[in-house]
Amino acid sequence: MRETGSTRELALALGGRLTGRLIAAGFMSSLLLWAAPPRPGHAASELEVRLDGMALPISIDDLSVWVRSGGTRSSELGVWFNLLEEQSRSGVIDLLQAPLINDSSMTRQILNSWAGRQLLDQVGDLVQVDNETTGVTVQATLERLLEERPEVTTLELLEALPAQKVRLDLDALLDVAASWRLQLERQLSLVERLGREPVSQRRLVQATQSSAIADARFERWALPVPHREHALQLQLWLPDTSVELVRRSWLVLMPGLGGSPDHFGWLGRALSRNGWPVVVLEHPGSDAVAVQALLEGRRPPPGAEVLPERLQDLQEVLSAFERGELPLSGDQLVLLGHSLGALTALLASGAQPEPGLGLRCQRALDDLPLSNLSRLLQCQIQDVSLPPVVPPPSLAGVVGLNSFGSLLWPKNVAVASDVPVLLSGGSLDLITPPISEQLGLLRALPPNPGTRVVLVEGASHFSPVRVEGQSGSQGQDLFQLGEELVGVQPLQVQALLEQEILRFLDRLETGRMVKPGERDAEHVQVGSLHLYRLNQGAATRLLD
Repeated sequence: MRETGSTRELALALGGRLTGRLIAAGFMSSLLLWAAPPRPGHAASELEVRLDGMALPISIDDLSVWVRSGGTRSSELGVWFNLLEEQSRSGVIDLLQAPLINDSSMTRQILNSWAGRQLLDQVGDLVQVDNETTGVTVQATLERLLEERPEVTTLELLEALPAQKVRLDLDALLDVAASWRLQLERQLSLVERLGREPVSQRRLVQATQSSAIADARFERWALPVPHREHALQLQLWLPDTSVELVRRSWLVLMPGLGGSPDHFGWLGRALSRNGWPVVVLEHPGSDAVAVQALLEGRRPPPGAEVLPERLQDLQEVLSAFERGELPLSGDQLVLLGHSLGALTALLASGAQPEPGLGLRCQRALDDLPLSNLSRLLQCQIQDVSLPPVVPPPSLAGVVGLNSFGSLLWPKNVAVASDVPVLLSGGSLDLITPPISEQLGLLRALPPNPGTRVVLVEGASHFSPVRVEGQSGSQGQDLFQLGEELVGVQPLQVQALLEQEILRFLDRLETGRMVKPGERDAEHVQVGSLHLYRLNQGAATRLLD
């Protein structure tokens, strides 16, 4: 068996850094939102911190004096804080004095969203006001403070809370962190188990090259649609007309939540160079423009409520193709999407959520869902009226990059049994973790010899997203993500995914989805990356 220690250490280091950031962000966001109306009373005077089974009372007045003195004021509280390293003491001071929220901050939009309210419902075990899990509304306190000043710090919020005692349960917060780490450990154990499979294939993939048979043409189209005020923007990647090779399939590619068609230009170009025409959709309201508006505090974050319009966008593109309005050819359709785009593809294929979603969500959201953030979107769907969907008659395949839907389809994804599905995931993905999402979906799909999942060791949820700068170009992009979110070697991961999708499409063309001698589980080494390809039987055995 190959050495996996360095991979485990890297993954845990990245997971630890990301855990700290997201738990801190989730805690601070949740702290800001309570639903009960404010009651009259004096400001909070005591902060009680529960740690290792002990309750440590801290006077908020003493805390204020100590923080505003820069940690130099001598007091009993100062003695305790002096036990911390200097860097940690400075971090506490910076955290309490940093602006927590301002009038144009996206924080207020996030906290008024469906996902923000769900996170708040679960944070009652972490923060209590006057020993009540619902407590007084911190949001109302913030609104009042913002009427007096342009921004509010954490310390100012603590001073202004109309309560006697605020209790913070760090033991519960550490349990959340432990759950996150456990999820990552499970995924690394999965990778180690798959790594025991003998390497069936070794090859080297150059991230900047493609096995193209011809060049491609790129066009921008504006498609008027009745359900939107403005025309739907499309990117078309078209094969070279001088090439005689004609493919049967054409593809519709849908980015994920907050994604842009530009993020998948690498894939559209690669597929069209190999003969397949591709339409890439821009979904207004859940695209990069919507995320920019969120960052500027002008709108709440998009969620599952965008799915009806996304499904309508797709239907209008399919109708335009049937009317001959798009310069595309092909008699069979392949739906391809990333994250929420993959979920849209599955819904458009006829897979309506199984009954009992509310009960499943009640159990799934009993704890903070930080180790599988897709559960928030999945559970929001119970409050969304999805339109009736008739699967396209020409549907021949579905490709889902970092797909999810384990709560929607725990047993049966109602896609036609003659439609093969290719799913992909990464071992560092804690937004749509592969054990529950990609492998769980694979097991719930109808039996089909061509249905597969591809897991890439070291890849994350955002590995398929190519941003400005990865390819050497200049410019700014909302998805300027660090290694904690992108994972390792994103360009190489993208090149690998490109080859796997081309492999899937080639087999669709011939109708031979399985070749003689193929194993249920295959371990492929691509340069320094390791890929694991599993069919439904292998996934079921692995999960069981």
